[in-house]
Amino acid sequence: MKPDYLSKLKRFMFLFLILSFVGCSDDDEPIITPDPDPVDPPVTVSKSTEYDLNAVAVADISGKATFIEYSDNTVAIELELSNTPAGGQHPAHIHYNTAAEGGDVALTLGTVDGTTGKSSITVTALNDGTAVGYDDLVAFDGYINVHLSSDDLETIVAQGDIGENALTGTSKSYDLMEKAVPGIAGTVTFYERQNGEALSVIELANTPEGGIHPAHIHTGNALEGGGIAVSLNPVDGTSGMSKTSITQLDDGTAVSYDDLLDFDGYINVHLSPEELSTIVAQGDIGGNALSGTEMMYMLGEKDVAGISGMVHFYKRNNGETLAKLELINTPAGGIHPAHIHNNSAIEGGGIAVSLTPVDGSTGMSYTNIAALDDGTTISYDDLMNFDGYLNVHLSPEDLAVIVAQGDIGQNELTGMTIMYDLGEKDVPGISGMVTFYERKSGEALAMLKLMNTPAGGVHPAHIHNNSASEGGGIAFSFNPVNGDTGMSSTHVAQLDDGSSFGFDDIENFDGYINVHLSPDNLATIVAQGNIGSNLGDNGGGDGESVTYAVGNTGSSAYVFTGGDLNNESNPDFTFKRGQTYIFNVNAPGHPFLIKTTETLGTGDSYNDGVTNNGAAQDTITFTVPMDAPDTLFYICEFHSEMAGTINIVD
Repeated sequence: MKPDYLSKLKRFMFLFLILSFVGCSDDDEPIITPDPDPVDPPVTVSKSTEYDLNAVAVADISGKATFIEYSDNTVAIELELSNTPAGGQHPAHIHYNTAAEGGDVALTLGTVDGTTGKSSITVTALNDGTAVGYDDLVAFDGYINVHLSSDDLETIVAQGDIGENALTGTSKSYDLMEKAVPGIAGTVTFYERQNGEALSVIELANTPEGGIHPAHIHTGNALEGGGIAVSLNPVDGTSGMSKTSITQLDDGTAVSYDDLLDFDGYINVHLSPEELSTIVAQGDIGGNALSGTEMMYMLGEKDVAGISGMVHFYKRNNGETLAKLELINTPAGGIHPAHIHNNSAIEGGGIAVSLTPVDGSTGMSYTNIAALDDGTTISYDDLMNFDGYLNVHLSPEDLAVIVAQGDIGQNELTGMTIMYDLGEKDVPGISGMVTFYERKSGEALAMLKLMNTPAGGVHPAHIHNNSASEGGGIAFSFNPVNGDTGMSSTHVAQLDDGSSFGFDDIENFDGYINVHLSPDNLATIVAQGNIGSNLGDNGGGDGESVTYAVGNTGSSAYVFTGGDLNNESNPDFTFKRGQTYIFNVNAPGHPFLIKTTETLGTGDSYNDGVTNNGAAQDTITFTVPMDAPDTLFYICEFHSEMAGTINIVD
């Protein structure tokens, strides 16, 4: 046996050497030994999409659903919720349709473990056996419900639309204002879905517990009214909420999210199905919603003392206008017709737009303006440039009595003024000023204000050519000054010969103003003053007073005319001790103070030699004392920008 064994061993060694020699040959391929335990490539995520799962019956439970496609083409749906109770088991399903509409179960998902808040399931088909992949799921017409327990499927703890019903993140909200029931108000928000449709969510505050409040989108605007276009799901009084998926109007016409943003409509929310006539909340939407652009004009007191206010013009998204009138001190129960007229208030003109009458009890009126009374279309932008004014009347039976009035559009005042002193002439004690106010159109409003005119008198007034010392013919006729008020207002657009004459022409005009005693006694001039290029003739020298007309440009500057100044903003002055300076102030809301410090308020007022310090619409006289400090200041009581320095010299 042993020799045979050795023989076999020798033969094996010989074969091994031969094989080794062959294996080292450069001409042959190497021998590869197979891996006895091969490793598969790792599985990775190819695609994923997340959807929000919002709290429903339990306030704190919410989370997300994630649809995942892996590199091996398997599809998983993972749910992850926060604040689920430890030990709980929460069934979950994908349903057909949107959450607002509701629908049957399409796919049973993994049950969420309350302790971890998580579940995961691999998906290949719907419950009915229909094959479904990742791309099918992210385009699915459906939503997810997560329930409280298998014994309480009615209680939904989290919910969210998925697939084509998921929200894009684009939304638009509109206010729903209180109407018949105090305190009930809120918003409606339209959310865009991936498929271009819309989710409508109404949220109201202070709805009664247990109430059911029908809601609708109507055509037209809330002021004018219109038929129902879309019936929304009723608002639940307990939660104040309503959710509706909107895909079409009630008549079957398709309507998208983008269509709703341009829709000519408004929303009504009613008290109950039995009391539809009681509207608890209301608001314009779409094209009728307000754009945020608005303009306000003052409506001044006219024939009835104490009644005044304002008109607001609000621009709608569709370019039309909501006009809101607000008056104070209107008599309770009164009805006050209101109209927009052509031309300026001083000129007068026919009715252009009839507004909704003002309710005397509230002082309010709302009107939608889309056209003039003659049918001509008029937009918000047109109104901003309209040549018009607004009248509010005492009653339908007494239209002749105007309780409030104001210019609008191109007749609006810009805040720029030019003032000139009108000095005493042939009648002792009568003097005053003229103020030219710039209109938006570039034309002007001229206001004459005289003191000590005789009651009942009528005082013709004119602009003449040349300076007062030279004399000249009449260039422009003002409306006569009323002796009872000492006032006259005139629209300035052209000279008496028809030549154009606007605000910018005034300060360079070679002219002066005369105010006469009466139409029968034009020879007696009660007040006179140079204007425009002749202003220098109004200055005073040593021993004479110097008069300044003082106006304002908003709250940014006082504007001075007189002496050697012509419409100058916040100038510094050099005054002489012993000399008198007169300020005819016409700056409503801006009390003019001479002070020792440039500070707001009335503290540190300098009253030595000053009469009527702090007047906003009156005459202030300053005779500079011989012991006056070297530096004083003028400043508005309320606005630090309206200020300047007064240097005092011998």
